[in-house]
Amino acid sequence: MVRAAAFFDLDKTIIATSSATAFSRGFLAEGLLTRRRVVASAYAQLAYLLGSADEAATERLRAQLARTVTGWDVATVSSVVRATLHESIDPTVYAEAVELIAEHHAAGRDVVVVSASGAEVVEPIAEMLGADAAVATRMAVADGRYTGDVEFYAYGENKATAVRELADARGYDLDACYAYSDSVTDAPMLGAVGHAYAVNPDRALRRLAVEHGWGVLTFRRTVRLSRLHRRARVTAAAAAAVVLAVAALLVLRRRRRTPTP
Repeated sequence: MVRAAAFFDLDKTIIATSSATAFSRGFLAEGLLTRRRVVASAYAQLAYLLGSADEAATERLRAQLARTVTGWDVATVSSVVRATLHESIDPTVYAEAVELIAEHHAAGRDVVVVSASGAEVVEPIAEMLGADAAVATRMAVADGRYTGDVEFYAYGENKATAVRELADARGYDLDACYAYSDSVTDAPMLGAVGHAYAVNPDRALRRLAVEHGWGVLTFRRTVRLSRLHRRARVTAAAAAAVVLAVAALLVLRRRRRTPTP
C-alpha cells in the first residue's frame, strides 16, 4: 500500500484565528503578559487576520511574539495552553477542516498540522484535533525559559523541508499526499505534494493556485470541537447499544429454537 499524509496549515486553515495570540487571556492571568502587551498582541493578530499574510506581515508577527515571550517559563506556558485549550481554540475550529481530517483518516492517511506558531501551542491543538503529528516553530530554551532566539522557524521553505523530512522518515509518497493552506507563504509546502489546496486564499495565493492547478476551498463554518466529540460519543454509544440488543435477540431466538433434551 502507498502510505500518504495530509498536511494542514493551522491559522486561518483549521482555525479561524491566530493560534499564537489565542491564549493571551490565560497568559495575562498568569502574569506572563501585561495589559499593554495584550493590546499589542491583539493589534498584531488583527493585522495578521485582515492582511494578506504575506512574508513581511508574518515576519512582523513572528518578531513581535519572539520579543513578547523572551524570559517566559516554558512549563507555565504549557500549563496555560493545556488548561485553556478548549476555551481559546474550541469555538474557532472550521467545521470543513474537521470533516476533511476525518475523511483523510478514514482513507488511511495520517494528518499532520504544520504551523509557524510555537510547539508548546501547536502540539496540544494538534492532539485535540486528533492529528498524528505536528511540525511547529521551536524556540530556544535556557534554564527552562525562552531566550528569544528561534531554533527552527516553521515558515516558508522551512515548512516544505520539514514535510519532505517527515515523508522520508515515515515513508510517505509525496505524490499521494495532500496539503492545505490559506497563505501564499506556504506555496513551497503546497508544491511539495501531489494534491494541493488553497483555503480561503487571498489574491496572490488564488492566482498561484490557478497557475499550478491547485484546488481552491472555502471554509466558513466554525464549530465547537468538544460538541462534535460529545455527539460522536453519543452516536457510538447508541450504535453499540443497538449491536448488543441485536446480539441478545439472536441469542434468545436460538435458545427458543433449541429443543429441550
